[in-house]
Amino acid sequence: MYLFGMENLVWVEISKNALQSNINTFRNLVGKDTILCPCVKSNAYGHGLIETSKIFLESGADWLAVNALYEARSLRSAGVLAPIYVLGYIALSDLEEVLNLDLRIVVYNKETVSRLGEIAEKLDKKAKIHIKIETGNNRQGVVAEEIEDFVKYILSFKNLEIEGLSTHFANIEDTKDHSYAEIQLKKFNEIVAMVENLEIKIPFKHCANSAATLLFPETHFEMVRPGISTYGMWPSDETFLSFSNERKMNISLVPALCWKTKIAQIKTVPSGEFIGYGCSYKTTRQTKIAILPVGYYDGYDRGINNAHVLIHGKRAALRGRVCMNIIMVDVTDIPEASLEDEVVLIGRDGDENISAEQFSKWADTINYEVTARINDRIPRIYV
Repeated sequence: MYLFGMENLVWVEISKNALQSNINTFRNLVGKDTILCPCVKSNAYGHGLIETSKIFLESGADWLAVNALYEARSLRSAGVLAPIYVLGYIALSDLEEVLNLDLRIVVYNKETVSRLGEIAEKLDKKAKIHIKIETGNNRQGVVAEEIEDFVKYILSFKNLEIEGLSTHFANIEDTKDHSYAEIQLKKFNEIVAMVENLEIKIPFKHCANSAATLLFPETHFEMVRPGISTYGMWPSDETFLSFSNERKMNISLVPALCWKTKIAQIKTVPSGEFIGYGCSYKTTRQTKIAILPVGYYDGYDRGINNAHVLIHGKRAALRGRVCMNIIMVDVTDIPEASLEDEVVLIGRDGDENISAEQFSKWADTINYEVTARINDRIPRIYV
């Protein structure tokens, strides 16, 4: 649990049981011999980096994937000893810390290889690296035409070890037509074969995110890197439908996050009055308004104008614009609402539920962004 003093009016509750259940689901999907490496980048998709990582590892995860060096440093400082795989770019000036923290990193340019090779030799340590292969996402990666030269360049440094080959799918979540993903997988297998034809043993091939892990067992290889679904959310409606139609399996992903605040004031606003900046909402009746101390600074998207929160298990509609630190909701039909009552922004209250997916539709975005953007200063409480 993170302790932020007694002033907390906004907080996030994380269900340990839900996180454990989701890891167990993925372990059952991939089997005991495949490395399970959940992504905990971006503050564990908003769920809290350190505690979530520890729960994942205690529940059966083998490795952890982060995006940045500071995330890996935080985990090591917290006593996490498991292998950590860094997905993002690491500055050349920071590569020595990679070796000191015993991290696996993704490489795709010769400058990183050269500097890392020099540092590894100086420190007399082995650096374990994973080559990112470009198969059609056109972000990080080495293209097929350059892969043999790139591998040979790495092999010219005696303290570098090619531990893995990886890629990432571009269009496996947003569609029920997985032909492009199949093309990418074919390219990946072809490039893996090219590398292995150089008589190099590659311990770990990996390309499976949540959607691939769920939908295509042939993508599991030696390791999978699920993200959003380890937190209990489906990558997309299309992934859910594809899984239901094609895998013919029953699994339960359990959302772990519940975002809450408290009522800071209740006031009565006469009919015909405006509420909030820009006079964007005008009352049509005498209205009881609850003031909530949460806003876009906290991650409650300013673009939302047609949302609800839950108070006493009932929906209260958002009124007016989202402010930096405040939103206003209509509690006229919730007469029992009172000062400092608990308010659910995302999560369940009684029979009502506001999912991250519902919130993402209000914000015209995706569930990933909704949870990841909850300000990391807000305490995460593990229940």
